[in-house]
Amino acid sequence: MSGAAVAPGMPGRASGEPAHGRVRAFLRLVVIEHSVFALPFAYVAALAACFDVSRTTHWRDLALITVAMVAARTFAMATNRIIDRAIDARNPRTAGRELVTGVVSVRTAVVGSIVALAVFLGSAAVLGWLCLVLAPVAVAPLIVYSYAKRFTDFPHAVLAFAQAVAPVGAWIAITGEWSWAAVVLGLAVGTWIGGFDLIYSCQDAEVDRRIGVRSVPARFGVRAALAASIVTHVVTFALFVLFGLLEDFGAWWWAGLALTAAAFCYEHAIVSPTDLSRVNRAFLTANGFVGIALFAFALIDLINRGLGA
Repeated sequence: MSGAAVAPGMPGRASGEPAHGRVRAFLRLVVIEHSVFALPFAYVAALAACFDVSRTTHWRDLALITVAMVAARTFAMATNRIIDRAIDARNPRTAGRELVTGVVSVRTAVVGSIVALAVFLGSAAVLGWLCLVLAPVAVAPLIVYSYAKRFTDFPHAVLAFAQAVAPVGAWIAITGEWSWAAVVLGLAVGTWIGGFDLIYSCQDAEVDRRIGVRSVPARFGVRAALAASIVTHVVTFALFVLFGLLEDFGAWWWAGLALTAAAFCYEHAIVSPTDLSRVNRAFLTANGFVGIALFAFALIDLINRGLGA
């Protein structure tokens, strides 16, 4: 596919637009509003670290963590869209994406990804030398994930590792130190997202087999992928329990986990090997609820135990 990525009948549209129009199109490309799903567990880790360190909220660091998280996710999405644009063009579900149709040019996407990466690295540098040194550990899997479907049947595991980094990074941003509790939370987040990615990729199993894209559903079938997702989310829940025990959370955290268990059950109940029509509902409703609700209950619990502003 040409680097210009301009659809027929739309010559020069992406490059001829005003700058603000290209920015809006780029934000649609990376689905910027879904950044909210990436933030809750970074906040849980950061606030738990604040409680352990001083029982006081570190507002400056939280603001920088927010900027870093949104920038990292924007870089990841833009890079993924750039790398996958030829694959997206061959899949009816993704053929309308902005880089395929030419609404966003490859040049705009590359510039946007570079800016996002610079913002991420700058935020890491301000948060501390250890955050900056470890920043490549966060960036590398974001890039590798886009290529993983070309060389392994388990790209979901790469995505899980990429997502697991965020809570660990947020903890280090607050304390400047490693934490096994943060690792447990990171693994919980990674298995949560990886488990959902198993469900999400079921939509493309047939197309992926035809065009040579690798995944668990494409290799082992939709039924096996959905079963693997259930097992993965059982592990997720166990890790959330372990994190609560390690950080000595109280009743509010456990109440939040009860709702999380219900959300997991709902997510898996509405998707089946013979009916994948509600996959997006599982993502937007169940997964959005898990992240935001568990953060809210964690925050209430921390405040109840003495976390101050």
